[in-house]
Amino acid sequence: MRIAVPRFDPIVGDIVGNARLIVEAAESAVAAAAHVLLLPELALCGYPPRDLLLRGDFVTSCEQEIDRLARQLPSELLVLIGTPIHGGGNVLHNALVAIRDGVQVAVGIKRLMPDYDVFDEDRWFTPGGSATIVEHRGQRLGLLICEDLWQGDDAQVTTYWPCDPVAELAAAGCDAVVASSASPFVCGKSARQVQRVCSVARQLGVDVVSVNQAGANDDLVFGGDVIHAGSDGSLRPGRLPFCGGEPELIVKLGAAPIASEPTWGDDFDIAFALREAIRGYVGKTGVHGVLLGLSGGIDSALTATLAVAALGPDRVRGLAMPSRYSADVSLRDAQALCHSLGMSPPDVIEIESVHLAMRETLAAGGRSVVDGDLVDQNLQARIRGQILMAMSNELGWLVLPTGNKSELAVGYATLYGDMCGALAVLGDVRKTQVQSMSVAINGSPERLGLAKPPIPLSTIDRPPSAELAPDQCDQDSLPPYEVLDAIIEHIVDHDCSVAETVEATGLDAELVTAWVRRIDHNEFKRWQAAIIPKISRRAFGRGRRWPLVARTV
Repeated sequence: MRIAVPRFDPIVGDIVGNARLIVEAAESAVAAAAHVLLLPELALCGYPPRDLLLRGDFVTSCEQEIDRLARQLPSELLVLIGTPIHGGGNVLHNALVAIRDGVQVAVGIKRLMPDYDVFDEDRWFTPGGSATIVEHRGQRLGLLICEDLWQGDDAQVTTYWPCDPVAELAAAGCDAVVASSASPFVCGKSARQVQRVCSVARQLGVDVVSVNQAGANDDLVFGGDVIHAGSDGSLRPGRLPFCGGEPELIVKLGAAPIASEPTWGDDFDIAFALREAIRGYVGKTGVHGVLLGLSGGIDSALTATLAVAALGPDRVRGLAMPSRYSADVSLRDAQALCHSLGMSPPDVIEIESVHLAMRETLAAGGRSVVDGDLVDQNLQARIRGQILMAMSNELGWLVLPTGNKSELAVGYATLYGDMCGALAVLGDVRKTQVQSMSVAINGSPERLGLAKPPIPLSTIDRPPSAELAPDQCDQDSLPPYEVLDAIIEHIVDHDCSVAETVEATGLDAELVTAWVRRIDHNEFKRWQAAIIPKISRRAFGRGRRWPLVARTV
């Protein structure tokens, strides 16, 4: 049996547009002599629909579109479409509808409703009650939807589940299992999903094929992963996340095993995910381009590099805003970066006159400002933020803030200043990861479609500085980033206690406690931050539901 698995990237809420993509995928599947078309979870409405599901006509519109699709789809093809449907009363289900010969021949309903991390599915959906098998061309295909297959293993989450959909399919007897997912990217999760698919295939003694949504919606990125394991639990030909290329993969049940699939490494997996996040957010909002402040530092350089990789150099614009504290090399590095990326040279707007005017205005009101104190630093950051937002208004382009996760964690960022913008590309990337990603991209720029190493070596090698005070260096007020990032990784990403962090890192307990307090104290800033694309186990945002006011240590 041949199963067509398209790289399916829906727009949330665009039911008619997504249905058009489904028809195109079905026509392509027939042309490729496929017998089954397998689409991702909630493909018709896009994932995650969130509270759109609560609108009175939303799910009804999905059901009406399914009826129209049944009349349009090729009769010889079994098409499996992820969609929300009504149950009895006000009940909603997350379903996989099987259509053949113009009618619905089966409906699989998701059994397990995850409520950890970014998931809140029991807010909207009621689980199904039994395993679903659909027969096609003499084969019994067992249907699973996302968590029914993963069961938290891929997310490294231990939870209680009321049933085991995999075991129930085994008891019901099936010749193959197909799983429809919309599983957000997390660095390292794809490898665990491969292990899970292989384990289930070995357990059931049948082929297992899993498909994931592609693209990006809001803060979530999806790799478009296709994982196929044979009945012996070994991998069959599939496609890695983010590789793009062919719009559709044909999976052949019973195909010969492959030795292994190539891997890119964490740095490029994250880079590919962030490129997808920029493409998805900009493309689906209909905005033509993005702009960002170019300080000559590594964070803005990496953000610009990823934006050019996502959109092309003509749709990315840089703005240098030197102050009295800016080093000459900063502007030279910003100009060199733009040249390497094929961008126009950065616009240059000196902020000294505005900075001086603000200081004089405060002094006239009896508020003195000292060179490089906190007031003086934040004045500069907010002046730059205002200039960027004015340019955004002029062009109709989005601003990309350039801060990283380490800075956001401890509040080393200015509200209404360098935090201004729409999509905080590096908001889930720790500073040490920014460094390693920059080195990796410079070493293999062609992997991101870049012609040459983009980031100047002086940008990578210089000690990091916000350049908001005389001779400033980040480590004047922060511990070494290797130390800070180790604390953030344990406290934020893995929810460790102070004691567990001290034991795991060997760091001083008072140091860890002090920076945990700093992390918690700055939650109010993160509630006002731009959208942060999720690439780690625990990103700042919807997946970390932290109290705004709390005393934890």
